[in-house]
Amino acid sequence: MTTQPDKPGWTFFTNHGHVLVCLAADPDLRTRDVAELVGITERSAQSIVTDLVEAGYLTRIKEGRRNRYEVHADTPLRHPLERDHSVGELLVTLGKLPKRRS
Repeated sequence: MTTQPDKPGWTFFTNHGHVLVCLAADPDLRTRDVAELVGITERSAQSIVTDLVEAGYLTRIKEGRRNRYEVHADTPLRHPLERDHSVGELLVTLGKLPKRRS
């Protein structure tokens, strides 16, 4: 079985991570656009956004008929191996958030 270059067989991040990266890079993205970028259904993208909002990683801000998303960069990563690091550290490393000044 061969994989297409744009569709890897596996990745280092979950779809939750991919959705968070997309919304950190562009907080005005529609879930339809997020779904297309991540390679999942719109329904899956909506479910993941809900998970991220409920877990405190995102805030959904209603602006007219659209949503805008705010990432909570200080929230710790979930897995025990990474719990001492924040979402913001990951997003800074990936170039999706500017580096904070001390």
